[in-house]
Amino acid sequence: MPADSARELTYPEVGASLGVLPPGYRHLAVERELGNGAVVFDVAVARLFAWEMHRAAGLRVARGTPPAALGVEVQLGFGVGPLRLPAWCRVVEVVDSPQRRGFTYGTLSGHPEIGEESFLVEHRPDGRVVGRVIAFSRPGRWFTRLAGPVGPLLQRWTARRYLASLCA
Repeated sequence: MPADSARELTYPEVGASLGVLPPGYRHLAVERELGNGAVVFDVAVARLFAWEMHRAAGLRVARGTPPAALGVEVQLGFGVGPLRLPAWCRVVEVVDSPQRRGFTYGTLSGHPEIGEESFLVEHRPDGRVVGRVIAFSRPGRWFTRLAGPVGPLLQRWTARRYLASLCA
């Protein structure tokens, strides 16, 4: 969905998840081998950009959300059934090279967390295809602060589910 000027990014370190992770946040880096070869790479990239990775991990992606591209806003739904919490993110960076594709999104006002997450698929010289999730975040709402150590565990569990869904 096109960017809505009423929703603002909730953090100043835009793009930092692809570089040096900033202090003052929880850091996450999860990697998984997805398979080998160009077909595996192409399938994983297609699933990533079409939000299929998020859907397969149990998040609801708002109907009509275009493929991930710079400036696209996505409304994600966390939870079960009608008890879903909406969380808006904006794609702030796209990685598009022959051997490395992905994107980064940042949290927008109202999101339960504050921070950024990058999703990458890499086709390495040895033929292996690897998926990576890199993030920095901290609680953004009273209930995520109250969750304490459960929040980071849930984030790591979700990142693993993201990457598992990219396997061909």
